[in-house]
Amino acid sequence: MRVILLLFLCFAVFSCGTEVSKHNKAENPPNIVLIFTDDQGYQDVGVFGSPDIETPNLDQLASEGVKLTSFYAAQAVCSASRAGILTGCYPNRIGIHNAMMPNSKIGLHPSETTLAELLKDNGYKTAIFGKWHLGDHPNFLPIKHGFDEYFGIPYSNDMWPNHPQQGTIFNFGPLPVFENESVVDTLTDQSQLTTQITNRSVDFINRNWDTPFFLYVPHPQPHVPLFVSEKFKGKSENGLYGDVIMELDWSVGEILKALKDNNLERNTVVIFTSDNGPWLSYGNHAGSAQPFREGKGTAWEGGHREPFIMRYPDKLKGGRTIETPIMAIDILPTLAEITRSKLPEKTIDGKSAWKVFTGEIKESPQKAYFFYYKVNELHGVRYGKWKMYFPHNYRTMSGQKPGLNGLPGNYKFIDLEDIELYDLSTDISETKNVAKEYPKVVMEIKILANDMRYRLGDSLLDIQGTETRSAGIVE
Repeated sequence: MRVILLLFLCFAVFSCGTEVSKHNKAENPPNIVLIFTDDQGYQDVGVFGSPDIETPNLDQLASEGVKLTSFYAAQAVCSASRAGILTGCYPNRIGIHNAMMPNSKIGLHPSETTLAELLKDNGYKTAIFGKWHLGDHPNFLPIKHGFDEYFGIPYSNDMWPNHPQQGTIFNFGPLPVFENESVVDTLTDQSQLTTQITNRSVDFINRNWDTPFFLYVPHPQPHVPLFVSEKFKGKSENGLYGDVIMELDWSVGEILKALKDNNLERNTVVIFTSDNGPWLSYGNHAGSAQPFREGKGTAWEGGHREPFIMRYPDKLKGGRTIETPIMAIDILPTLAEITRSKLPEKTIDGKSAWKVFTGEIKESPQKAYFFYYKVNELHGVRYGKWKMYFPHNYRTMSGQKPGLNGLPGNYKFIDLEDIELYDLSTDISETKNVAKEYPKVVMEIKILANDMRYRLGDSLLDIQGTETRSAGIVE
């Protein structure tokens, strides 16, 4: 009997030791999971006000973490937005503009430090599963920018012949799927892509539970053309678009489950957000930026303001909402502070917002945020509660017939001829221009804008910036 008892005690001690070893100890740096959707609107999440799309996993994530209501993408279009969140720089600083086409001769310069490189230098395993869109030439693929593993597509999922109307515009070949540096498949049907990305993510977590890791999951959906697996087809009250969002929510749930199964959830930072606002010309195949104005491709709030959730149970009290403005460029320095990683040697624009997340301070890490679109045009500035726009041309679907079932409607273009100022604390939909009522505010923002123009340029005024760097170029 005594022998049996001793054997039982030995087994119990061994089991407890295994559990402890499989849980990241408090002194270990946290794992990082960044989930980044494509063209998802602010309102396309239950906790951000969706009236007809169920997102139980994201809602749960928000209840356990922190929800930001004033989080801004670095730019309102694909490639530039991704460059901003991965480098902590305004896209203009590093020469990345708009959305890169297939076979592009430019890409993210190898000398720029990405979040993956920053964390890899600190001992992290790194992976990206999803859409890259920062250069499809071998010189610019994720493996060249600090990622140990890559599976996914090199640019947007509409850049193929099967997208309605698109083949006549671009005439691209089949959509390639990469694994690391090799094309392993070409897609004629994208309905399993979200599942494949999710399975790869779960497998990566299961394989790397015993070492710090950075998992970047930039989903190609809900960018048009929309695809969903049979698991969620017809499940939403919001048609195909809602089905797609429900599957993305499922994907989040699978990743969270993998963290829990490996006893990693407390010491893992999980971030969910999107690259820019909804592509409104696609009507019922586009999301909603309500209550904000306009969408993707504009400097208005609907183009830049995104849903954002961050959970880190070991360090962040959950169930909180933060209204302080934070931008995608602030994510890299924030995660650098959390992980005690060295910041890039080259100048970046982001600043750590960690004390905002913890609640120690309520002020934004930035004095002002500047938004760019159409290569290098300064369109607007967020300054405290104020948002000011400079004269520029922008697109709108207001008064236009929206697209239907995957076909786009036609934008009309408007010339904003005078400076416009909005008080976002009382007018989040930007309906009342108060520029004439607050001339001192207008002057303050003009001074800030001129400083930024001097550093990063503004083609609207034919100003060349003194601090810009070139993108990578294939000779």
